[in-house]
Amino acid sequence: METLSSRMHDIAWPFAPADAALRRLRAGAARMLPGCVLLALPLSAFAAGSAVVGENLLWLAIILMAARLFAPLATRVGVPAVLGELLLGVVLGNLGLAGLHYFESIPADPIIAFIAELGVIVLLLQIGLETRIKELVQVGGSAMLVGSGGIVAPFVLGAFVAGPLLLPGMERNAYLFLGATLAATSVGITGRVFRDLGKLGTPAARIVLGAAVIDDVLGLVILAAVSSLVESGSVGLGEVGWIVGKAVLFLGGSIWLGRMIAPHSSRWLAQIDAGPSMLFAQVLAAGLALAWLAQVMGLAPIIGAFAAGLLFEPVFLKDFETPRIVREIEPLMRDPQSRGLIQELMPILVRHTRHQHEHMIEPIGYFFVPVFFVLTGMQVDLRTLADPATLGVALGLTAAAIAGKLVAGVFARQAGGWIVGWGMVPRGEVGLIFAMVGRQLGVIDESLFSVLVIMVILTTLITPPVLTWLLKRQP
Repeated sequence: METLSSRMHDIAWPFAPADAALRRLRAGAARMLPGCVLLALPLSAFAAGSAVVGENLLWLAIILMAARLFAPLATRVGVPAVLGELLLGVVLGNLGLAGLHYFESIPADPIIAFIAELGVIVLLLQIGLETRIKELVQVGGSAMLVGSGGIVAPFVLGAFVAGPLLLPGMERNAYLFLGATLAATSVGITGRVFRDLGKLGTPAARIVLGAAVIDDVLGLVILAAVSSLVESGSVGLGEVGWIVGKAVLFLGGSIWLGRMIAPHSSRWLAQIDAGPSMLFAQVLAAGLALAWLAQVMGLAPIIGAFAAGLLFEPVFLKDFETPRIVREIEPLMRDPQSRGLIQELMPILVRHTRHQHEHMIEPIGYFFVPVFFVLTGMQVDLRTLADPATLGVALGLTAAAIAGKLVAGVFARQAGGWIVGWGMVPRGEVGLIFAMVGRQLGVIDESLFSVLVIMVILTTLITPPVLTWLLKRQP
């Protein structure tokens, strides 16, 4: 009788193989300061236990346990765990209103910010690992239309309709930056909802993921063009072309070259150590390296992490050891009388073998990912909602922001236009970065910045429950 391992390896695997403004944009997202901070600390601080590091340990302990407690509560009332983590962040970030100021310094802490950035990178790496590039190619045309429409419609609405109507008398450049902020999309929150509900394999999820990559590239083009217009009064076609060229070079090159290298690197590394530690190191290191490379190329690091996840098809990793559970069960299935049991267990064991690299990364996500969502919620300052005029303008811009993305869903009606449209709604950290660049250039004042922050918060908070409701109604 053939061994279970050999039979699994014989299975037919189903899938074959303004630059200144951009630097400011992605430097904020990358947040590499913590490494410099740690290097700058004296060795004695580490030997004796630095008070700064110790405080971070307590913050992380509180965030992790509180997130684990909030997430099940959110699930029990019918909303995704990610919304529970976001709302937890809102609560912790506004305890100062009740006289408890202990958590107010967490959002500005570079170490916590770096861990949160790692969280969203790990999340997009997980999503990439669970996505097959062949499936993305199948929805490529729809994703292109959705991504393009998801940029153009909200930009036009923000810069030329909602902005002048709700905020009359502002400079043209302020309206342009407002439109650019409305055009942003943060795929991390939507991806988490799809993943929590087991819907990553649906056509709608694949369209949203593909459109998010296109959206990021076009969003960078708009941001660079608007920033250049503010700084120099003109936009160079060469500059825009260079941005697009870098994006295409990174995405095409990393995926094409990476998928050529991955089978050979896996085989070579498995010869050195075929155990799970080497497989884990290869996948995680690839995710971090491509996230860094994306940041260097002027893209979001999360796009690099997502691209890294697409490299590791299960068939590329067949030289590594099968999971321990498979090796332990295999001897028990050699008895000829257990043929019926073999037929029942085979699909389960094949699934464990093919997806073991995904299961290895999952515990890392348990640690890092909640920090990102809690920290995102902590950016919410409830005091900004106290001014009725500001709140009214923010609600108007939020409506325009949602409408602009829902328009993009028209191009994916067969896959679920409402689901795709709402999947593109969250602005998250990307919208905050766009607004920050405008404030740094002196185009966005404090009043407009507060309005944009409220819009980002509302689009981020409202999407998970709406998307969950739509997905649960889907047959």
